[in-house]
Amino acid sequence: DSTRLILNAKAQDTVLHLAATEGSVEDLELEDVLKVGYRGIKCVESGGPEPGVGCAGRGVITSINFLEENGAYNDVDYVSYDVLGDVVCG
Repeated sequence: DSTRLILNAKAQDTVLHLAATEGSVEDLELEDVLKVGYRGIKCVESGGPEPGVGCAGRGVITSINFLEENGAYNDVDYVSYDVLGDVVCG
C-alpha cells in the first residue's frame, strides 16, 4: 500500500502473492513486480503473511534478494524501504 499514491492506482500485486501464483519467486520476471509511477519512480511491494501468522521479515528478505538478483538496483539514484515497524523475526 506504500506505492498507491506514487502509482496513482490501487495497491499493486506483491512479490510474495505473484510468487505464490506462479509457483515460486524464481518463476517471476522483474517486469512482473516492478511498476513505474510518478516521475519515473520504480515501485515494488514485497508482501507478507496474514497478520499474526508467519514472518513478515522473510517476505522482505525474499523480495530484496529477488530485486538484487534481477538488477532492480542498477541505474537508480536512491532506494527507500517502507518496512513494518514490528518485524521481529527477519
